[in-house]
Parts: sequence; C-alpha cells; structure tokens
Amino acid sequence: MPEIIALVGGATALVAAVVAGLYLWPLSRRDLRLLSVPPLDFDAATAVAESVMAADDADPQVRPESRSRLLSHGSRTHRAVLLLHGYTVAPEQYDALAEVFFARGYNVWVPRAPHHGTVDRRAHHRIEAGDLTTYAAQAVTVAAALGDEVGVVGISGGAVLATWLAQVRGDVVRRLLVLSPFFGPRQAPAFAVRPLITLYGRRVLRDRVTARGYSLVAVTRYLMILRSLPRRPRRTGLLSAAVAISPLDAVVDAAAAVRVPRRIARANGIDLRVWTLPGSLGVRHNTLDLAALGDEAADVLRRYADLYEGDPAPTSGTSDIAIVGG
Repeated sequence: MPEIIALVGGATALVAAVVAGLYLWPLSRRDLRLLSVPPLDFDAATAVAESVMAADDADPQVRPESRSRLLSHGSRTHRAVLLLHGYTVAPEQYDALAEVFFARGYNVWVPRAPHHGTVDRRAHHRIEAGDLTTYAAQAVTVAAALGDEVGVVGISGGAVLATWLAQVRGDVVRRLLVLSPFFGPRQAPAFAVRPLITLYGRRVLRDRVTARGYSLVAVTRYLMILRSLPRRPRRTGLLSAAVAISPLDAVVDAAAAVRVPRRIARANGIDLRVWTLPGSLGVRHNTLDLAALGDEAADVLRRYADLYEGDPAPTSGTSDIAIVGG
C-alpha cells in the first residue's frame, strides 16, 4: 500500500523513539485461540449455512449481491472447498470461481465476513481479529461436513485467514490456495511492520483511511492474525499448497506472499506451486477481477482450480507455474 509506505516514512522519528518497546510488546492475542467445535454432519452443516444465508437475507444492512452463498450438490461430495473473500469486498468476489469448483463436483461454501458487504461501505473499519478468526473457524467447520476432502482458498486478507486455518485446523484442511495474499505491505521495510501493527493494532495512533478505502487499524487485524501463527509451522497432513500473485500488485509484499506458504509447505513435506500472472493481463491486486482479465478470465479461473488441486501435470500453457521445493 503506497499510503502505508508514506506513513512509515513520515513517522520515522516516532518509530525510532518507541521501537524498542514495540518490539517487546507481544503481538499474539489470546482471543485468537481456537475454541473446540464439535464436528457437524452434512445435514447439520447445511442447516447452519442456510441459517447464515437467511440472516443475510433478512438483514437490510447487507447488500443483496453480497450475501453468503452455498453451492451444494444436495449431499456430501468427495471434495468441498471454502472460499474466503478479501478485505473491503464480499462473497460476490468469488461468484465465477465458485462455479468452476461446483462444476468439478465440489460443494462450495462462500460466507460473508463480519462487517463486510453492507450498505455502510465503511463498516469493515470496525473488524476485530477475534471476529475474523471466529468467522473463519465457523466457516471451515461447515465446509468440513460438506465433503470428504476439504480445502481453503483465500484472497488478500482472506488469504491470511486461509493460511491461519491451514495451521490451526490442520485436522481438516488438506489443500490451500492463496491469491494476492496480504502477508505484508509492498515495499514497506520489514523492521517497520511490527511497530506499525502495534501502533494501529493497539490504537496508539488514531485510525487512518487510505485512498483505497483501507482502514489501517483493520488492516493490522489481519497482520496480527498472521503473526499469531506458530514460529515453526506444524505438519498437518496438507496435500497441496499454491499461491498466485500479479507482478502489477501494488499492495502486497511479493516476497512474503511466497515465503509464508513455502514454510508451511516445507513443514508438510510438499512443494509450493507459484503462479506469477503475466503482466500483460493487466490485473493488479484483485486477481479475481473479471473485468480486468477480460477474455482470459475463464482460463485464469481454471488455472486457479488446477493450482488448488495440485495438478501434477499442468495443462498446456501453464509452464510458467513454478514449483518451489522445501
């Protein structure tokens, strides 16, 4: 985020004055601990999803196009996938990709994140880390009952939640795909990220909204969740892990986008598949932007699904997918 970078530069004196204390201030949050949730069967999970969708339908604050979605084949399938949308957007971000997975036989759950998809376009400024992790944990509990094999796809801030689930719910998450993962702001020096999280995450500094409509306090919630992951990733039985990023993305730290999932893949003894989208596509941070993808949209969506499935034999034209070993 250019605005965050400018802020970091402008606050150099402040950061220098408090950096020692900030580095000693723990970022892990007790409210991010995962509570034990009993597993559901297919009927119970469907009922939960339907109640969530009914609540969205009944809430006048939720935009009709932004309600939670369940694409179900009517019974438990071999595979199910949870799709977690990005910060400031809502479930409609996944409409096209959800259909690709559904056509491949998946049951698909696309829940709306707290304070997102509402008529108040600034409501997402109020999100808390605990709200996000509770939402993600409840969502994967539903998804786990929809299919024999379950995985998660996340984009931007949703990619942080997907990665968190791959570690804390490693008992059920078997596949992970992160698109444009926001594991850190682009070009911001690494030493400044932790003070930034503390200054805004602890509300030492008053919130600021960037030109993109991002609340810096809200953004730090995602980074706090990321920092709560184990220092040494756990071996969980993950079968595939992949990342897709755009070279035109001015928001995310491209190195961290690969480094974080690579460590998790390494802990699970698998390779990480990395697809850097061609710059000629013109897509930027939102790698699900169908308008930007134009005529290439259908092919890009198919390739996302292939990445998710860990296809060992990429289809024609996918030689630009890198295999990053441990």
